[in-house]
Amino acid sequence: MSSSEISSSCFNQEMRSPSSPPLVEGSTVEQSRKEVDEVEEKPKDIIKFTAEKLAVEEVSRLVISPLCGAISLFVGTTRNNFEGKKVISLEYEAYLPMAENEIRKICSDIRQKWPVKHIAVFHRLGLVPVSEASVIIAASSAHRAAALEAVSYAIDTLKAKVPIWKKEMYEESSSSWKTNKECFWANNK
Repeated sequence: MSSSEISSSCFNQEMRSPSSPPLVEGSTVEQSRKEVDEVEEKPKDIIKFTAEKLAVEEVSRLVISPLCGAISLFVGTTRNNFEGKKVISLEYEAYLPMAENEIRKICSDIRQKWPVKHIAVFHRLGLVPVSEASVIIAASSAHRAAALEAVSYAIDTLKAKVPIWKKEMYEESSSSWKTNKECFWANNK
């Protein structure tokens, strides 16, 4: 079969998509569209600190909304190197009452800046092996720009303001506590 035969055979009568049925007043299709349009869904901020392995799918599902056409995710993972040293894991600690409060402030700031529906911020505590997620941030919005900008702002602000500390564990049996370069209190020395 030549390429012109393949192309023309792809567009035969049977391959056409069916037309949408006309909307009839009181029809089931019209009623379900009204229900979706009228959904009043309360925005959610979901914040979780855990020693358990983080799951991208779980966090993504938490921000799904029928009102939104975009979900943006940031997933921070443990890389296997830092300044020429082989990293085998990271260890995270946090001052939870303050960390949760700071993340709530970040969510509030996001809502002031962008029209997002749901926000989820999950951070792992304890040991996080190479290639596993230490932080997952998700936001949903009607359009992609708001979700993308909200997630970028969330991770940058989290690193700058939230009291979470990480310790890098190196292959040569050494370790080092690290501050984020964005962290405002580390730069005042």
